[in-house]
Amino acid sequence: MPVRHGLLALLGEGPSHGYQLKVDFEARTGGSWTLNIGQVYTTLARLERDGLVIEVDDPEPDPDRRTVAVTDEGRKVAEEWFATPVEVGTPPRDELTIKVLLALAAPDLDLAEVLQQQRRVTLESLQELTRRKRALDPDTDLAALLQIDAEVLRIEAQARWLDQVEQRLAVGRRPATS
Repeated sequence: MPVRHGLLALLGEGPSHGYQLKVDFEARTGGSWTLNIGQVYTTLARLERDGLVIEVDDPEPDPDRRTVAVTDEGRKVAEEWFATPVEVGTPPRDELTIKVLLALAAPDLDLAEVLQQQRRVTLESLQELTRRKRALDPDTDLAALLQIDAEVLRIEAQARWLDQVEQRLAVGRRPATS
């Protein structure tokens, strides 16, 4: 539950209100994850219900904004989240993998063309990320740089997988369709 834990982590830095938490979450994730403000307020309501955040007095009250702070229990939940490694388990459904596997068995489809079209889009994506990366300042845009690095590595892995598919097709035969 990254949103829940992310909000708790941000509140660990000090009290805040929903909109500011949304802005801070998006900035800290390098703009890679935009939050719906409704999701922020719903999550805050659940955190409050569970005793992980409480409403606090704001020195500059705004009737449209409630300021909340993390409780000791909420701080403990955030610390446990940071201390627990993310498990590498079953990968999420990947549309490209599914498309290639289905195309493999399609008798009237040029699989090589499907792969080449994907390769072209993949390489264009890498070029765009490289342009974006060059425009960032490592001193002020570290979150965005790290997010782009992760995306570049993911896309490079996709390109390597496409290479492997082509290599296997070159030595193997397409399976018979049922």
